[in-house]
Amino acid sequence: MGATNRADVLDKALLRPGRFDRKVTIHLPNLEDRIAILEVHARNKPLAKDVNFRKVASSTIGFSGADLENLCNEAALMAARNGMKRVTEKDFESAKDKILMGPERRSAVLPKETIKVTAYHEAGHALVSHFLKSRENVHKITVIPRGQALGVTAYLPKEDVYGYSKEDLLTKIAFAMGGRAAEE
Repeated sequence: MGATNRADVLDKALLRPGRFDRKVTIHLPNLEDRIAILEVHARNKPLAKDVNFRKVASSTIGFSGADLENLCNEAALMAARNGMKRVTEKDFESAKDKILMGPERRSAVLPKETIKVTAYHEAGHALVSHFLKSRENVHKITVIPRGQALGVTAYLPKEDVYGYSKEDLLTKIAFAMGGRAAEE
């Protein structure tokens, strides 16, 4: 038995008839599945009473089982780094932000003008999002550098999304262009 998410790189000898010719596709989990997966991966972690897996799962649309396991582990690490004995919902939120937007780079010293332009840029994304009909809501905006970005406007879908219409894709393009337009 073998598993891969890159069937294109398998040796052709493995794909001859009678070999690994069965393909099983595992789809991303829906809301109820994400709740169950979170419960499994958080089973041995001391949780605070404020942790609501339904809330966490509803904000992790598009996460695979492995992503959710990583989320639980990151949340536990964040709680430990902060000297907490229990993992709180805030730890889950911080872990999700780290996974989605990259780690904070608070040590990056940026000129005030760069921060100002970044703030305008991120506000542009948010304004366009506010005025256009979309299946996504602005979740969080930051001008603290994260990962490779100077600032981030993070969106979360309002519900599980299984495909995109032309209108959805044009809206995403408008969101992206809103940042540059605001800078101008």
